[in-house]
Amino acid sequence: MNPSLANDGLPGRHGLTGWIFMGFLASVVLVVAVLRGQGMEIPQDQKSVSWQRTLRFEDRPNGDVAVMEGQSAVEITRFVGEQGFVRGILRTLSRDRMRRGIGSGPTFELIGHTDGRLTLLDPATGQRINLESFGPTNMASFAKLQPAPASSTSTSVSASQE
Repeated sequence: MNPSLANDGLPGRHGLTGWIFMGFLASVVLVVAVLRGQGMEIPQDQKSVSWQRTLRFEDRPNGDVAVMEGQSAVEITRFVGEQGFVRGILRTLSRDRMRRGIGSGPTFELIGHTDGRLTLLDPATGQRINLESFGPTNMASFAKLQPAPASSTSTSVSASQE
């Protein structure tokens, strides 16, 4: 038998088959490692921000999720019941905070873009969730947290009254 084709403890019938297999496996591991290190995040255009709101989320003893204004801690609304999507998004962000030892203190930023996109940003970890990716029904759960537009009841004096 040809010594170059001898099976030197590698998988396969011939050593060449084993080396091809090992090369393929090493390539897959390398590609996965590179892609995980990249983060695969698509940069967002920050100039298109229409509105932004600082929020804090708290679990209540009855199972509701209370939403508070970030700095004043005034309750804006409550998510009552199961609210699977809202809880899932908040659980994802909270898990990342716990992993980094941050805790629940820092606030979140809800950002509305001029093109209708909605982003939930955790400034403490830098994690960003583009909520429009989950469809309009799920995005609407967070869209109702948009701040009310400022009332435009300004009084103007016409030139004839001066």
